Formats: sequence, structure tokens, C-alpha cells
Amino acid sequence: MLSQEVLLKQRAEILHALCSSGSSEHLERVVDMLLAQGELGWEDYQNVLVPGRTLYCNARQLLDLVYTKGAESCGLFFAAVKQVLPEAQGAGLFSSEFPSSSDDREKPQRTFTEALLTQRPSLISKLQGCLDGVLAALVESGHFSSSDCDGVQLPIHTPSQQARRLLDHVRSKGESAAAVVLQYVEHTQESRPTLEETSPTLNKEFVKYRKKLSRSVSAQSRFLSTYGGTSHMPLDDIYTDLHLELPNSSGDDYKSFDFEDIFGPVGTVNEDADTVLVSGEAGSGKSTWLQRLHLLWAQGVGLQNFVLLFPFSCRRLNSEQRDLSVKELLFQHCCWPDREQEEIFQFILDHPHLVLFTFDGLDELKQNLVDEHIICCPNQQAPVHVLLFNLIQGSLMKGVRKVVTSRPEAVGPGLKKHLQKEVHLKGFSPSGINCFVRKHHNDPNEAAKVLESLQANTALLGLCHIPVLCWIVSQCHKELLGCGEGSPQTVTDVYLMILQHFFQHHSTFKGAVGVNWLQQNLGTVLRLGQLALEGILNSSYVFSVTDLETCSLTESDICMGFLIQTKNMSLVHSICYEFLHITMQCFFAAIYTILSSNTGRSVIPKLFELHEMKKRSLSSACFYLPCANEQTISEDHSTTAESPNLQITATFASGLLSQRYRKLWFHCSSSVLLEKKAKQAAKCLSKGMQQHFKSIPQPVQGEKKSMHAMPEFVWLIKCIYEMQETRIAKDAMSKLEVDHLKLTYCNIGPVECTALAFVLQHLKNPVGIQLDNNSVGDVGVEQLLPCMHVCNSLYLRNNNITDESIRKLIDKVIHLDNFRKIALFNNRLTDACTQHFSYLLKTKQNFLSLRLGNNNITAEGAKQLAEGLKFNNSLQYLGLWGNKIGDEGAKALASALQNSNSIVWISLVGNGVGSAGAIALSNIIRNSTSLEELWLTENCITRTGVESLTQALKHNDHVKSVWLKNNDLSSAEVEELQKTESRLVF
Repeated sequence: MLSQEVLLKQRAEILHALCSSGSSEHLERVVDMLLAQGELGWEDYQNVLVPGRTLYCNARQLLDLVYTKGAESCGLFFAAVKQVLPEAQGAGLFSSEFPSSSDDREKPQRTFTEALLTQRPSLISKLQGCLDGVLAALVESGHFSSSDCDGVQLPIHTPSQQARRLLDHVRSKGESAAAVVLQYVEHTQESRPTLEETSPTLNKEFVKYRKKLSRSVSAQSRFLSTYGGTSHMPLDDIYTDLHLELPNSSGDDYKSFDFEDIFGPVGTVNEDADTVLVSGEAGSGKSTWLQRLHLLWAQGVGLQNFVLLFPFSCRRLNSEQRDLSVKELLFQHCCWPDREQEEIFQFILDHPHLVLFTFDGLDELKQNLVDEHIICCPNQQAPVHVLLFNLIQGSLMKGVRKVVTSRPEAVGPGLKKHLQKEVHLKGFSPSGINCFVRKHHNDPNEAAKVLESLQANTALLGLCHIPVLCWIVSQCHKELLGCGEGSPQTVTDVYLMILQHFFQHHSTFKGAVGVNWLQQNLGTVLRLGQLALEGILNSSYVFSVTDLETCSLTESDICMGFLIQTKNMSLVHSICYEFLHITMQCFFAAIYTILSSNTGRSVIPKLFELHEMKKRSLSSACFYLPCANEQTISEDHSTTAESPNLQITATFASGLLSQRYRKLWFHCSSSVLLEKKAKQAAKCLSKGMQQHFKSIPQPVQGEKKSMHAMPEFVWLIKCIYEMQETRIAKDAMSKLEVDHLKLTYCNIGPVECTALAFVLQHLKNPVGIQLDNNSVGDVGVEQLLPCMHVCNSLYLRNNNITDESIRKLIDKVIHLDNFRKIALFNNRLTDACTQHFSYLLKTKQNFLSLRLGNNNITAEGAKQLAEGLKFNNSLQYLGLWGNKIGDEGAKALASALQNSNSIVWISLVGNGVGSAGAIALSNIIRNSTSLEELWLTENCITRTGVESLTQALKHNDHVKSVWLKNNDLSSAEVEELQKTESRLVF
């Protein structure tokens, strides 16, 4: 296939690859290469990279320009793109082989300015490391003024853009200025040692220290520690890949993110920053993922471009009360060099790019990270949280790479602006659940039974997308397989199952524990619960022996396995303990809250208090818990509790107060007390929902009333679901009167979908449900089915949905009168789903809107849809932008819709539609009495196709516009055609 044809066919993919990161770096590097080869002139360069114009517009301008220059230019463009794009992005983008961008087109360089041009790509890379020196040399030689230097070093530009501005400016200064730059760069490169040259200088003590650090990291990482202590599982044997996503990514573009990709260019939003944030909800696998990264480095099989790796746990750093310098932080909390500490630390200062810091659990720091104390000196002592802020934002140890894990809400905009990129960790995919369960069970038959049980209980399957819950279910497989119809449905069910599992495991009786298992172990539960709740209230997750003694914990309590010894890499070898997982601590805190008579009346209301999710902690003073000796926690040692952990505790409390468990608590607490607390919780939930409903603004005249829900609304819904009280759900929904419920960017996965369906099914009137930009997935779609009867429109943009769930969704909604609109763009749908949508269109004659943009639908899928459209008399909106239907697909759709009297709007943007397809689509314009807008932007339609559309418009005054921007038309053709028909939009 000719390179020009490839450019047209894969235009949308090329644009996405060049621009999807949000950075212009890829585009600018391609332009650099084409400039260096003489394929672009300076006028071309200025026409492509127009300041202030959007990145996509600049990229389209380059594609248009290259196309008009012919096949050879297209081939060189492809070669440059292949060289610039990361391998993961560029693989498979082009099917043909094209000339190398470093080919035999080099020309003799007769002048220094020509050398600046032909060497431009490599010069830009070299100049970034010596920009200040080059500018000083140009000023000293009289070629640059201070204002010239300021113009080059504008802070809004990245280092590579500053290098480009320098080269552009030097070109205008003439031969002598170009000579200064070339000579300076050549001298700098000759005098600067390479990494290969520096590596042999590592002395024996440094090598010895690196081995000691590596052994220490390996020892800490070798066995699964996140849910540790209960079994000795090697991480290599049990680790299962997690689903990683960039914010606003579509479908599975980044599902194969691995550890090396974390430091790659994909997803970079700030090239000057050194910190990558890996964010995820509690239990999503952040700590285990980071542990795997540590082990790969220690084993020498990954991340070997880092000579040293220093791992930190923010949970353990909380106990550090002293002011520390960076050196003390590294050596005391990770690994102390036996000798030559100063020399080793100096190596770190001199080679920051060879060093990696990791900080696990930033959300568990007691202190807020705020821009209150900037330090730049690595020898200056400061509190740990001040050091961490300055390390992350780059004022301290600039150049050292950092990876930070945290729950999303803990990192505010003040810190996010200092991130190189953020990656969302979404837990297990369906295949990940399968893989983890099979790894967890040596007996394949046993694993198959567990997986079969999960498939039969989609609510439990949804829970297993959270790795910590998948671990619990796998750990408790005997209880799971023996519970029949009583299989766990809620998170509380799962945690009660593991609680019983642990007690059964340590019971002196070999028979079944029975209904009194909790009563038999009540003392242990309450003592652990007191420790857990005091920790939650004080943002403490690591406990000393003194803390345990204060709560009267015994050796047998510790031996139960809910508490494990912390792994301490510092020189301070005092014994400390932590709960298996933060959610386990919240669970025990919830049990103590509902069973203990020592908790005050304010505890339940405080748990359910609404907080601003952007804040890390409560703004109000902490509430205090009476201890067994009637004394409260000392105010001097209390800090504000973290709202996310309070909310997890409240969720568990909701479940534990359910009527389902009253028999379990019968001999453990006063029934009167439990009833009071249950009523308190129900009242708090009702009040919280009403607060959200009151915040709904009145609709603008002519528009529907809409509620844009915040994450706390979803949390309240989850609490109601955990209680499994239909009465509370009905009461809450009876007060919600909206036409549209918007739940975008609320971290909604399968678990949340189960809760939403449980509550929303009680709505009085049908609503539009918008769940764009979440993690619903196929399991989540299935969990939403029970509330589809109150849904008139469903929006699921960017939710990692595949064809698998579409059949079940269509089977559910096809006979529901209310359901009339669906939007599924930016997912992973293929032609396999179109037969189900075709059946929907044939059967449902009141269906109004089908939007399947930016999926993987080809001409075959379009033909399937056309079969349904032939029999449909109601569809008004058809959106297929960003697919690959081509001319054949356009022809099939045109044939089905050419006599439609319902279709109002069609979008085939970015589908590889050419003039043949446009000619076919002209028949819809010519014959339809309802069509108002036809979108054909970003295709490859030539003048012939546009003229056909123009002729059709003469027969139809009802059509308002036909959009034709960025097709295969010259500027002169666009100007001429626009004059013939004003409804053509170019």
C-alpha cells in the first residue's frame, strides 16, 4: 500500500498516538527530524507549530502538509514517527516498511547554520543539559543579549522547547552564533563522562553497599506482605498483574502498562517533574504492586537503570518524631552503609538519575503536605513530612525519580502540579481474578470450584475485583464453597467470613465453630477493636508494645493473626505491629463501635459525617473514645482522623448493624443498645442523602433537573447497600426528584454498581444515569441490570466494557418501555456487539439514541447495524465517530437510512470514509425528511464526494449542516465549495 494511502487510512490512529499524552513533545520531535532532512522548510515549520493553537490542530496541519508533498515525504514522516513514539504505542501502527529517518539523505554541511539544521534532533537532546552554559557563551561572544536569554528560558516552556527556541534564535543571528553553539556542545560532550565511563569508578565499598541494600530490599519483598503473616506465599508465585490506566484514557490503550512504562513518556503531563503517582482505592493492590517493583529491582530483572532503590513506608515514617536530613532519612530508614557513608551519599547527589525513591501510602501520613517550608539543601534537617513534600515536588534532590502510592483523594492540586504523571490502579480485571485464584490454590480442581462459585454469584465476583477481597475469598474457600444460598453478597459478609475463618483456624475444637463463634472470642475481638478504633481516630496504623498493653491485648490475641509484626528496615529494632490491612483495622474498629458500651453517643454520627473529599482529614476536632477504664484518649496525642478510613469504618458499621446479624450479636451486646445504634445509623444515612438532595440546583428553564453526585453520595449508597435494608433504600429514593443522575469520575467499579442498583431500583420516576469515566466493566454492567427499569438513558463512556456484557444488557432493556438511549463511546466494543444492537433496533420501536463512538467497529459491524436500522422507525441519533467503518460501512448505513423519517443526527467522524461513502450518504440527505446534521469530519473525502453532498443539499432545505473539516481538500477547494453551499462546514 502506498504511504499516502496509509496516511489517510490510519490518520485517526496517528493523531491519537502523537497527541494522546497531552504533550507536544512527540509532534515537535517528528518536525525536528523532517526539518533536519530538508523535507520541511522553515515556512512549513512555522505553519505547523503555531503557538496558542491546539495540539491536535497542529498535528493535523503536519499530516495535511506531508500528504500534499507526496509519497516520499509520507514515508519519511512514518519513519520519524516510528522512531519518536514509544515502542508500545508505535507497534503495529504501520503495516508497511518505510525509509529510515536516519537514512542516506544526509547532505554535505557547508555552513554552521546548515549543521544546526541537519543535527537538530541530536542537538536538542544535548542542549537540555547545558542550556545555561550555551547562553552564557552566546552573551559573552556578543551574539545574545539578556532579553534574548529571557526569551529562550521562558518558564512556560519545557527544557526541549527551550532548546528549540535557542536553535531558532541562533539561526537568525548568523554563522558566527551557530559556530559558538556547535563548538560549545562539542566541547561539553567531550568533557562529560558517559554512564558507561562512570560505572567502573564505583569503588568496592559502594558495590558492597549496593549489594547490602539489594539484599535488604529483597528480604522485605520476597513474600506477600500486604495481607501477610497468615501464610508464607512467595510474591513471585502469587503476584498477578493489576489493571493500570492513565486518567481519561480510553478502552484498553494502556491496559498493558508495566513497571518500565511507569517511567516512560506515555502519559507525561510535566516533563520537568520527577514524581509518578500511582493512585487507587483501599484494597486495590497499591502496596503489593510497589512490593513487586522492589523485588524486580532487587532480583536484577527490572529497573536496572537505577543503581540504588530506597523504599519507604509512610505508615512507618509516622512514628519518626525527629528532624532528619535526607542522608539520615535514607540510611537510617533503609540501609546503613558500613563504611564511606559520605562518599556514597555524594554519589547519590552527583548521580540523581541513577536513584529511585518509593513512598508507599502517602494518604497514611498524619501531617498534611503543604507548601509551607521549602528546603533545597540535602544536609538540612527538617520534619519527615517537610522532607517528603520537598522531595516529591522537586526542590530537594532534583533528578531523583520517585514513585508514590496513595488513595486518590489524599493528593490535592497543590501537590499534583508537581507530578510527572498519575497512573490509576484499578485492581484485578476479570482475567486477573481467574489468574490469582488459580495461583492461590495448588489444587486445580479446588481453584475451578472457587471460580465456578464466583461466576454463580456476580455480586461476589464484583467484590473480587478488589485484590484484598479476592485474597480473602481465596483464603476462605472452604467457607465459601460450603455456604450454598448464603454466599457472601456484601463487603461486610466477606470480612465476617475471614473473621470466622481465623477463629476456626485457631480453635481448639476441631468441629464447626457454630453460631456462638463470636461469643467464644468476644474478648479478643473487643480488645483488637479498641486498638483499631483508637488508631483510626489518631491516624495511627503502627502500634508499639505499649499501645497493645494499653488495650490489654494478650499473646493469644496477637497469635490469632490479625496483627502482624511490621518489617522495619531502620536501625531501630523496637517491635511494632500493624493490622493485616488497613481495611481490616477499619473492620475491627466498626465491630467495637457497635458492640462496646464504652463508645459514646457521638461516635455513630461522627462516622457518618459528610466531609469535603478534597481535604485529607476532618476540619473539626477529633471525637474521643472512652477506654475500658473510663478515661478518654489523651487530647495531647490525638490528631484529626482521616475521612476515608472513617468512611470505610462507617460502611462496615452499616453492614454489621443489619438485621441479618442480630442473631450473631445476641449474646455479645445489649439488644437495646444495638437497636439504638441501628436507628442512629439509619437516621444519619437519611440525613446525609437529604443534604445531597438539597444541594441540587434548580434547572434552567427548558432543561431537565440534574444532580451531579459527588463520591460521598456513592459512599452513602454503599452504606445503605451494606445494611441490606430495603426500607431505607426506598425512603432515600422517595425524596430524590431529578431527571438526570450524573455519577462521572466517582471511582465506580463493580462493587459500587451493585450498591447503586440496590438503591436506585426504588426511584419513583425514570432517570438518565450517567456513569462516564469510571471502572464499571462487564461485571459492573451486569450488576446494574436490576435498576434498568428506572433508567431511560444510560451513559457508560470510558468504562472498559467489552462485547461480553452487551448481550445481557440488551436482553434486559429490550422490553423496557422507559429505556430509550445508550452511549458507550470510548470502550472496547467490536463487531461482535453489533448483532445485539441490531436486534434492539429491530425490536424496540421507541428507541431514540445509539452512540458507539471510538470503539473497534468495522464495516462488518456497520452492516450488522444497518440490518436493524432497516426495520427501525424511531432512532434519532446515531453516533459512530472514531471507528473504522470505511466506505463499505458508510454505504450500508446509507442504504438503511436513506428513507428514514426519524433520524436527526449522524456522526461518522474519523472513520476512513472516502468519496464513495460520501456519495452513498448523499442519498440520506436527498430523501430524509428528518435529518438535520451529518458529521463527516476527519475522513478522506475528496472534491467528488463533497460535490455529491452539495447536489443532495439542493433537494433538502431541512438539513442544517454537513461537517467536513479535515478531509482531503486543498485550501482553494474548500474556499470554492464553501461558496456554493453555506451549510457545508469546513
